[in-house]
Amino acid sequence: MLNKTRLLLCSLLLAHNVMAQPAPAGNTDLPLDELRLFSEVFHQIRENYVSEVSDRQLLEYAIEGMLDNLDPHSAYLNREDFLALQENTSGEFGGVGLEVTMENGLLRIITPIDDTPAQRAGILAGDVIVRIDKKALKGLSLGESIDLMRGPAGSDITLTLLREGQKKPLEITLKRAVIRIDSVKSRIIAEHYGYLRIAQFQNATASDADKQIRQMLKASNDDLRGLVLDLRNNPGGVMTAAVDLADLFLTEGLIVYTEGRSDDSREEFFATASSLLPDKPIVVLINSGSASASEIVAGALQDRRRALIVGVRSFGKGSVQTILPLPEERAIKLTTARYFTPMGRSIQAEGIVPDIIAQSATLTPDDITEDFREANLAGHIDNNRATGKDKPPTDELAADDYPLHEAINLLRAMQFGMGQSD
Repeated sequence: MLNKTRLLLCSLLLAHNVMAQPAPAGNTDLPLDELRLFSEVFHQIRENYVSEVSDRQLLEYAIEGMLDNLDPHSAYLNREDFLALQENTSGEFGGVGLEVTMENGLLRIITPIDDTPAQRAGILAGDVIVRIDKKALKGLSLGESIDLMRGPAGSDITLTLLREGQKKPLEITLKRAVIRIDSVKSRIIAEHYGYLRIAQFQNATASDADKQIRQMLKASNDDLRGLVLDLRNNPGGVMTAAVDLADLFLTEGLIVYTEGRSDDSREEFFATASSLLPDKPIVVLINSGSASASEIVAGALQDRRRALIVGVRSFGKGSVQTILPLPEERAIKLTTARYFTPMGRSIQAEGIVPDIIAQSATLTPDDITEDFREANLAGHIDNNRATGKDKPPTDELAADDYPLHEAINLLRAMQFGMGQSD
């Protein structure tokens, strides 16, 4: 094994000699002392660890360690991880339906995915998973923790969670399932208003949204008077899908741009001339589970004054991950840039701040009266043209989904401001 270790070091030193040739800019020299230290540690583990570990496995551990320590979103993808990522972007994968991240050594839930075992079990964005089937997660990587959540459809899994405001850990048992994500859902709500729900950004999200908006227009006899775009608990996904979705509602201008260390990381994405609902008001719903690609859409529509953003501050994932394939169906997911809204705002660790704050709330029948109207809402838009013809939202909507209830009220107010009437 010592000879193999020396061979590894010689290969690294050879790489150093090649890389050490004069370069246009930047320091490309490899750190010789650290490489010697790596070689020594590699040798000591290989020779003295209590159990035999193959050279291949040790080197994979080293690669995983390099990426895991960069940021929560960079990762080494073995064959199984790479295939799972491809399944995720196409809309089907196995598991319980959670989007998670590693934060300070803790497995924190970004959001439960719509219509999955995790959402139906009442798991919330912000919960922290500390054990899976009684196995503590402390010290495990993100990939290892995710692997523990995978299993045959129909098999049981018990998650031990920490939740803000709860004194004791929660134990939730649920059944794994094949997760099929319907990226886009829509319906006509409150008579003449469209509701478009984007659960996650997949390759076909924008084209599916286009079709469903056109279906709503047809169903309303072309009398769709506004749109609620619901991005709550949307963890992101394919960045270009977010750009294409924003482009459905914009006719010109910058949508998003990225910047990183290399010149190649600078990209700009612009709207095209065509647009759906060009003269209709739009309200976008976000919350703390809205991340990444969903923040691109919200930020673009907010900066371009195309929509009102309603809800609470979003998650704040403003970095771009590039998938770099490796031999044997492996890859690395590497953070290569940050993205910025059209006005130059970096979303990283900041999120999108709504124009109007609307916390989720449960309203009882006593809270809802016939007099509950737009004028009762904090931050409502004044409208001197209101004539009393506008119908109040249904009691059921106010009780079930208060932010959506407020969004419909805002659309009505914006509609009056545009000179339309019910």
